[in-house]
Parts: sequence; structure tokens; C-alpha cells
Amino acid sequence: MNQLFQVLTSESVAELEPEAQSQQPSRPVVSTEKLNVIYPSADQPVHALADVDLLIRKGEFVSLIGPSGCGKTTLLRVIADLEPITSGNVLVNDMTPSEARQERAYGYVFQAATLLMWRTVLANVMLPLVIQQRPEQEAQRIAREQLAKVGLSGFEDKYPWQLSGGMQQRVSIARALGFEPKILMMDEPFGALDEITRNNLNQQLQQLWREQQRTVVFVTHSISEAVYLSTKIVVMSPRPGRIVEVIDSPLPRERTAAIRDSDEFIQLTQRVRDALSEGHHEH
Repeated sequence: MNQLFQVLTSESVAELEPEAQSQQPSRPVVSTEKLNVIYPSADQPVHALADVDLLIRKGEFVSLIGPSGCGKTTLLRVIADLEPITSGNVLVNDMTPSEARQERAYGYVFQAATLLMWRTVLANVMLPLVIQQRPEQEAQRIAREQLAKVGLSGFEDKYPWQLSGGMQQRVSIARALGFEPKILMMDEPFGALDEITRNNLNQQLQQLWREQQRTVVFVTHSISEAVYLSTKIVVMSPRPGRIVEVIDSPLPRERTAAIRDSDEFIQLTQRVRDALSEGHHEH
């Protein structure tokens, strides 16, 4: 439980630095080298990730996409120190994942909402801020602002069990955004939402990332979502999960809903689809 709260409350102590206006690549915040994760089993071991080499730089929005069971969530959890590795190396801000977690380097939005059913919506969103010992009035103000951003103004005094599954997940997103993490880890956070709400939150998240230049690592099954949000798309193969292709997006950093109809968007979508197909054929 303590480990979970350390991840949920991870960091907003330091101010975010503006991204350098240099043409030099920004520094890597996440790197993996020959990463393998193998789960023991009664019959035969399950090889979840195989020789994964990945570099994520400061300020990038990186989506992990691939078929179910390919290890996307496992990779996300490894970076966040929620999953042990079998072999290879992982560094986060030049530290081990464990050291980075202890330094509060992450915010994490889980695939299912991880809310406390006996706390109100407002109290759930305030919880990481309270753990950080923020003043109560400040914590309330931030929590209300974040709830408004995900369309839940007026639901502050409700309890999670009074909300739909999609609304519960929006509460967990508001909670993660409240303490402004430099590295935001998101495991299919919009998967349970209707298309209209999902698209609206995509736009809000893209705007938030662009304004604050935080690093986002995002797991999704949606090609369209990955293309809309990402500066880099990591296409993974079926298990054992390998990286088939890393695609740098040519789309402008500032995006609106209209970009989904552009030729560039359609071409990038097809490129990701082709890479996913190639990954299947390799198996």
C-alpha cells in the first residue's frame, strides 16, 4: 500500500523547467537496454518482454501500442518500479526505478480506477496533496480545478460507488494531474470512456502536455488515440513483447480535433497499422 501511495503522490516539489530552446536532443528520462521480463509458471515460464531497448526523452509524449498481452502494461509498470525485471537495465532520471520512485518521479493513472470508496470524490482527488502536506484550502482548490477539467464539477460530494466506471476513471485522472508530475504514466486511462468524453480528454491532455512540457508514457489499444496524442509511437509485437518499430510523429506539437482529417494524420495512422501487422507476421 505504501508503494502504491508513493507512486500516486509522486512529485510536484520541484518546479517544471522550461524545455531548452536548443536544437540538441533533450536529455533521456527513461532508458531500457536488453530488458527482459519472464514470469515463472507451473508448466513453462511466460516471456512477457524480450530484449526491449527504448529511449524516452524529456518532454516527449510516448505511446505504447500493440495487441493484448504484448507487455505494454508490463513495460509501464517496470519503469514505475511496480514490476521486477529478469535481466537488462532500466534507468529513470539516471536512477534505478526504485530510486526514482523514492524521489517521487512519477504520477500513475491505473487501468482501473483506484479510488477509496469511503472517501468522497473531492477527498479522493485531494488525497495525494494531503499526503504531501499541502494546506487544506490549497488542496481543495487544486482538486476542484482538476475535477472541472475532466467534466466532474458538481460531483465533488459524491462517492465513487455512486459514479459510473468511466466517471470513476476520470476522478483518478484528476487525482494524478493534481500534483503535476514530471513523468506521467498512464495505463489505458480512457479505455472505459465514451468516445465523446475520450476525445475531449485527449484534447485536454494534449494541451496540458504541450503547455507544461512534462514527459508522458501512455498505453493504448487505439491507433487513432496514439497518433493524435504522441510525439513518438512505440509499436510492440505479440508476446514475448518486442519493439517492432519506433515511429517519430511528423505532426505539429499543437493539435486540434481537425487534425484527424488531415492527410498527415491518415498516413501516420496507416504506418502504425502496417507496423502492427508486421509484428504479427513476425510471429
